[in-house]
Amino acid sequence: MTSLEYHTAKALLEWQVEFGVDEAIAEEPINRFEVKPEPKKVVPPTAAPAIETGPAPVAATFDGAALARDVAMSAQDVTALKAALAGFEACELKRGARNLVFADGVLGSRVMVIGEAPSRDEDRDGMPFVGDTGLLLENMLKAIGLSRSESVYLTSVIPWRLPRGGDVSADDLAMMLPFLERHVALAKPDVLVLMGNIACQAVLGKRGITRMRGQWAQAMGLPVLPMFHPEYLLSNPLKKREAWADLLALKAKLGEMA
Repeated sequence: MTSLEYHTAKALLEWQVEFGVDEAIAEEPINRFEVKPEPKKVVPPTAAPAIETGPAPVAATFDGAALARDVAMSAQDVTALKAALAGFEACELKRGARNLVFADGVLGSRVMVIGEAPSRDEDRDGMPFVGDTGLLLENMLKAIGLSRSESVYLTSVIPWRLPRGGDVSADDLAMMLPFLERHVALAKPDVLVLMGNIACQAVLGKRGITRMRGQWAQAMGLPVLPMFHPEYLLSNPLKKREAWADLLALKAKLGEMA
């Protein structure tokens, strides 16, 4: 600011003071008498009252065994039972299998052989006890005057192949048991032969085939004989002597019941 501007501004200010000007005038008029409203108090929101509710609903658990029992019991003959099992979608094993392995041999035979679960060959062919296992079983049966084509009926506890290297789960076994029980009731054999641990677990409720083999038991209203599975005998040929003893026990039992 130059000295002229300073002195000019100072003179103007003194002149205004002489005339009684004691405050600056703003561009907008100011109402000195206006009563401004008090600011509204902000009331914090109150929590909504808790609504009493009952216990949370419990999701219904799926009972595959109960469903299987209803489906199996509805079958009035073996043909209907096979169709019911083929249409049973609750067991996950079905999705990984190629074929349903239901039964083979002569329905109505005195001897009903119950195996474990299908092998790769059985899954491919859709029949129990085929390939080397089936050949060995046929030779074993012939040794005591029996044959799958004339006097023996064959099935398995599990009708679908298990995952590679897997074992049957308790849930899957529980679902398949009603079908097996109905199968036995409709087939009406005189004697059950349980081949392998899974068959023993399903029918007798326990495993331990090396201890149980050759010892007669009772289940499903029938005499039951646990035996080594032919597949096990192929890997353990020294056990064939024990299997032969079991076959002789089976022949003797059939003679007693004749």
